[in-house]
Amino acid sequence: MTMRTYLAAAALLAGLAVLPTTVQARDISCRMTFQMSGWSVFYKTATGSGTVTCSNGQSMHVKLRAKGGGLTFGKTKIDHGVGRFTGVNSIADIKGHYANAEAHAGAEKSADAQVVTKGSVSLALSGKGEGWNLGIAFGAFIIE
Repeated sequence: MTMRTYLAAAALLAGLAVLPTTVQARDISCRMTFQMSGWSVFYKTATGSGTVTCSNGQSMHVKLRAKGGGLTFGKTKIDHGVGRFTGVNSIADIKGHYANAEAHAGAEKSADAQVVTKGSVSLALSGKGEGWNLGIAFGAFIIE
C-alpha cells in the first residue's frame, strides 16, 4: 500500500468515528400521555404512570411521582395529561428528577399546566382532572 492509501483509509476511519456523535447530538421530540392522582396537606405527593413516544420511533412506559412541600392543601386526579419534552437526544434523557414550583387552585373540574426542568431537558405538562386544591408548592417531579 502506498502512503496515499494509508492516509485515505485513516481519513475515512476518522470521519466514521465522528459520525455517531454528530447523529446523537440532534434533538428529538418526545411526547408523554399520563394520569396521576395525589393529595397535599403542607406535604404534596402524587403518583401515576404514562407512556413516552419519540419522533425517532422509541417509546417507553414510565412511572411518575411528584413530591414537595409548601402552603398547600387538596386532593387531585389528572386523567388525560400530556407532556412535551425539549432538549432530548435519546429517550433515556427523560428519566430523572425535575425541579418544580407551582401555584394551584381548583374545585371539582380543574385544569393544570406547568413546566419542569432537569438540566437541559424541559417538560411542559398540561392536564384536566377533578378534585380540589389550593396553595403554593415546591419540589420534584420524578420520571422512572
